[in-house]
Amino acid sequence: MTSTPIIRLLDIRKSYFMGHQALPVLKGVSLDINKNEYVALMGPSGSGKSTLMNILGCLDTPTSGTYILNGQNVSTMPDDDLADVRNIEIGFVFQQFNLLPRLTALENVALPLVYAGTPKKERFERAMQVLEKVSLTDRSHHKPNELSGGQCQRVAIARALVNNPSIILADEPTGNLDTKTSIEIMDIFTQIQNAGNTVVLVTHEEDIAHYAHRIVRLRDGVIESDKRQVPVAMSH
Repeated sequence: MTSTPIIRLLDIRKSYFMGHQALPVLKGVSLDINKNEYVALMGPSGSGKSTLMNILGCLDTPTSGTYILNGQNVSTMPDDDLADVRNIEIGFVFQQFNLLPRLTALENVALPLVYAGTPKKERFERAMQVLEKVSLTDRSHHKPNELSGGQCQRVAIARALVNNPSIILADEPTGNLDTKTSIEIMDIFTQIQNAGNTVVLVTHEEDIAHYAHRIVRLRDGVIESDKRQVPVAMSH
């Protein structure tokens, strides 16, 4: 594994300013994540994990330091360029699903391809393919209010996959789900990683983090530990 990391963070610092006072949140984070790794980011509230997630996802830029994403230095990019990189390189899965209530599952999944300018026929073909990956083709014409929480999260995962992104970033993806559904959703992430994707998961739940191959723990804006582990096997 001597390949160039897909994510390379070098001394990333982030401060927020209240008037003239700087509040440092990230205090020098350096981290390499290779292609096809499955990493869980953990840490208590206020540890900086959400801020780090936003920087990894190109939703925010660091105050200082360098972020190389898939060979591109994104740490100093203007917002418009950053948005383009984000749409191409990153698939997001959030705790709240963030689905549009008036659209069907299929239309929700196809949405990122609308922004990418993909023709309609191809959009729906690709959306159907990823819905198949999450075993939801039979619910493709249902709206979010006609789906269970677990099904909504599957739609959200399919939407994250539809662009064939380099990285899937999942922020507390099981936070609103019961235990059985959480296990089903985590099995899907394992399948995604097995298929060659890089998965970065933010969670505060130890049992969810154990699906990853590596746990990076943050505390007070720095990395406290970075350990590899044998992941939980998929349930059948």
